[in-house]
Amino acid sequence: MDLSVTPGNDFYTYANGVWLKNNPVPAKETRWGSFNELRDFNINAVKTILNEAASNKNAKEGSIEKRVGDFYAAGMDSAAIDKLGYSPIKGDLKRVRKVKDVKGLLNEVAYLRTSGAASPMFGFYVGQDRKDPNTMIPQLSQGGTTLPDRDYYLKDDARSQKIQAAYKEYITKLFTLTGTSEAAAKKNAETIFNMEKKLAAAQMARVEMRDPYKTYNKFAVADFSKTTPNMDWKSLMAKMKVTGEDTILVNNPKFFTELNGLLTSEPTANWNTYLQWNVLKSAAPYLSTDFVDANFAFSQVLSGQKVQTPRWQRMSSLTDGTIGELLGQLYVQKHFKPEAKARMNDMIANLIKAYEIRINNLEWMSDVTKEKALAKLHAFRPKVGYPDNWKNYDGLAINRKTFFQNVRNSGQWAYNDMVDQLGKPVDRTKWGMTPPTVNAYYSPVMNEIVFPAGILQFPFFDPNADDAVNYGGIGAVIGHEISHGFDDSGSQYDKDGSLRNWWTAEDQAKFKEKAAALSAQYDAYTVLDTIHVNGKLTLGENIGDLGGLSAAYEAFKMTKQGQSNEKIDGFTPDQRFFLAWAQVWRTNILPETAAQLILTDPHSPGQYRTVGAPVNMDAWYEAFNVKPGDKLYKKPEDRIRLW
Repeated sequence: MDLSVTPGNDFYTYANGVWLKNNPVPAKETRWGSFNELRDFNINAVKTILNEAASNKNAKEGSIEKRVGDFYAAGMDSAAIDKLGYSPIKGDLKRVRKVKDVKGLLNEVAYLRTSGAASPMFGFYVGQDRKDPNTMIPQLSQGGTTLPDRDYYLKDDARSQKIQAAYKEYITKLFTLTGTSEAAAKKNAETIFNMEKKLAAAQMARVEMRDPYKTYNKFAVADFSKTTPNMDWKSLMAKMKVTGEDTILVNNPKFFTELNGLLTSEPTANWNTYLQWNVLKSAAPYLSTDFVDANFAFSQVLSGQKVQTPRWQRMSSLTDGTIGELLGQLYVQKHFKPEAKARMNDMIANLIKAYEIRINNLEWMSDVTKEKALAKLHAFRPKVGYPDNWKNYDGLAINRKTFFQNVRNSGQWAYNDMVDQLGKPVDRTKWGMTPPTVNAYYSPVMNEIVFPAGILQFPFFDPNADDAVNYGGIGAVIGHEISHGFDDSGSQYDKDGSLRNWWTAEDQAKFKEKAAALSAQYDAYTVLDTIHVNGKLTLGENIGDLGGLSAAYEAFKMTKQGQSNEKIDGFTPDQRFFLAWAQVWRTNILPETAAQLILTDPHSPGQYRTVGAPVNMDAWYEAFNVKPGDKLYKKPEDRIRLW
């Protein structure tokens, strides 16, 4: 803490100033804060598990240790990987170059997807139907681009131009590494950039994509094909291993009509180049050092990261991202205790109780809507730590000697596993994150809140800490995830996970008015002097923070410590609660990463997450004696009270 600062002027620096000064961003990172410290602890824990598994000579064939150890060991054998150069993708590139017409092109797009090699042109996945969440349905989404956001193609400010130039250099470099002449590679880079720019122009912006109704467009497959005469979805889906499905969901139909036009307006030779690029960029992180270095050099321009993440860390993350529920079983044995799960379950129950009290006390909401809100709250399904049913990856071949093939096999296995869900009951036991993940999530179609073992550690959670610290940390995270069920997007789903309105028109109008005020509050915040936070893009997360911290405070006041005034280390229980919250969000960040995240991240920057919710809470003003004239002061009537 920096006690020389007045909390009412700069609560972020007051709570974190000395830490921020003493903890610059390490060279291998793009930002550094509580999340990153815990992620660093976890990835080192994972590294130890993987090294033990990889060096265990007695691990039985087919055992978890053997499969996890072999996958990691193959990734760590950089000498063998370097020896191969780009030979693992020579066959793909050769095959792609033979494409001569639109039909061949679409066949290749389907093949690359089903073989786990690349996902060109558009997004495709199998997921729950938002208006019928007990049914799995094939879904198409806009895609086809490489840069993190459509704005990078469409804007021409200095920063965007710098990134565009670096991107073209990256494309040129990968093509020259496969033997293409410099001149031809440069020409390819222009072709690819221009094609992706056209795809970017057809995409909806991120704020629009947050609207669950706007992105819900259901078609009979035959009818959708009529809107894209060059793409017969029945035969294309069959090639993508989807048969017998007569309906499809599309998040942006306009994107597909534009794509349909590009299939014939762009010469097939250009599409051919585009497909080669998709093979190259997807494979680059898993090929020899020159490819990996080129990949990093480009990401450096986007993020500002000083040195490449060490190989062990990249391979540990890849193992977690690929066979995370095998690795996760070894992780929770060592790093997740039953008493942590029990304490979490208690806290979740308390947060639900607090939320119930808060909904009942809302002045702006009618009883009719309150009843529906409470029904939704009581239907929440919490998941803590790790799945009840582990995925076992049956049929996934992993060989200690063939790293690239392991990655490719995994991609193919994951694709088949996804498509295999069609026509089956929704699996409500499955998880969207792996156990070592330092994060949490809410799923509107499942109406569930999920907390992996990875986040259930200090500074978010410590079974031995006082309640103020736990409720200001993990308590607020639990409240945040509950609040996602009631944010501007999640609130449009009912207790069963259906996209269905349960609000009276009057209550919905009041909610939207409050949400707009919160949006405006965050719009006023800036990073790097002039770049404004996007209040509409971050609205769901900001509602999550305000609702979550308010509910966590309510729950904290039910505890013995919450009802006392006994100081610890000179701070009252309420002060410790808000300080725990503030210290969770302490972050040093590279300027390049900060600028990128404003465009792409639905979360506000850490410094504004720290203050954005407390300035709307009377309890914070009382705890730190914040008065009119202090920079963060908001008049009581201007404080936004949502949940």
